[in-house]
Amino acid sequence: MQSFFSTTPFYQEIVLAILRIIVGLLLIYHGYEVFDAKLMQGYLEWENFKGPSGAWLVYLGKGSEFVAGILLTLGLLTRVGALICIGTLAYITFFIGHGKFWYEDQHPFMFVLFGVLFLFAGAGKWSLDGLLFPGKK
Repeated sequence: MQSFFSTTPFYQEIVLAILRIIVGLLLIYHGYEVFDAKLMQGYLEWENFKGPSGAWLVYLGKGSEFVAGILLTLGLLTRVGALICIGTLAYITFFIGHGKFWYEDQHPFMFVLFGVLFLFAGAGKWSLDGLLFPGKK
């Protein structure tokens, strides 16, 4: 058994896979709002979305969360899903939330950080990427 105080990682691939799946499911949960017209209409009342492209931005954002969530959960094209997550949630953090990630609006920024993690770490265990692209480590 590894020492708790050792610098050697233990269960790293399993933990990364569990985190990837949980983050993916959370993104699906938030992105699923794209299918609720009443809820989507509520977003259009926000000041940021009152312009002519407001509806397009709201549906694109929620759709992107949904797609990124599916990709991350399945571990399919994980780095593409991570890029979608980073782009969408960074936009929410810095444009919708005015960059107040230090205290007020941390949740979108945490998704950005997880996106960066999966961009560099890849899908890992329990992924379709591992099945579709074997031998690529």
